[in-house]
Amino acid sequence: MEGQGNPLVKKDNSLAGQNRNVAIQDGSSTEKKKQASGRKGPSKEHFTYDYQVRMYPDGKYHWLYDLHMLKNPAVFFEVIRLFAITIGIFGILLFVIFSCEDGVSLDSTVTILKIVGLMAAIFLGLCLIGYPLYAALLGWKYTVHFTMDEKGLVHQQTKRPEDLAQKIGCLTVLVGLLARRPGVAGAGMLAANRTAMSTEFGAVRKVKAVRWMHLIRVNETLSRNQVYVDDADFDFVYNFICRHCQKAKIK
Repeated sequence: MEGQGNPLVKKDNSLAGQNRNVAIQDGSSTEKKKQASGRKGPSKEHFTYDYQVRMYPDGKYHWLYDLHMLKNPAVFFEVIRLFAITIGIFGILLFVIFSCEDGVSLDSTVTILKIVGLMAAIFLGLCLIGYPLYAALLGWKYTVHFTMDEKGLVHQQTKRPEDLAQKIGCLTVLVGLLARRPGVAGAGMLAANRTAMSTEFGAVRKVKAVRWMHLIRVNETLSRNQVYVDDADFDFVYNFICRHCQKAKIK
């Protein structure tokens, strides 16, 4: 994987040139900016990041990615997967409860299947209605800032979706408090505060590339990070992650 076109050599050698798209603010408040044809994204601290994977003076790779929420179904599939796991666990619990009370029978099995089927229909309807609504609130896309080095990577929402996520989370807290549902309020507090996700390469158990969605799944035991990158830098980022996730199963 590492030897295809020597992506690392190409990437690292470019750092020595004058084509680093960085804006550095020094004591005299002067800025040095690259004249680039590519898109530029929002600034963080004293660097100006763009949509190409580059190493910056902090010794880390940074890039931005615009996730088009209707064109790229990665987030929608992830929501469906979470709902499917929830429904599956609920179905197993129902089966155990019915088995302990009346034993396994055709009638109890049919009842469980009806309940699980009804839940699946309700959750699917919520997804089909809620996901486009959420995408519309974000302007049909949102920008993600990725930071990567030899130890791990960080998936960070940029300002606009971060503020929206916090507002939605705060609304969930309010609804939970008014309904006297502390569980709902707690979930809202977590949603309002979690706008970034970090992954340590040493703890990764599985790496899977889904090129048609510009997606690299980096999964730890209890968490799943989704890394998005354009075609031009996809192989570089994928090879970098695979090389540093020595305990992971690579797909």
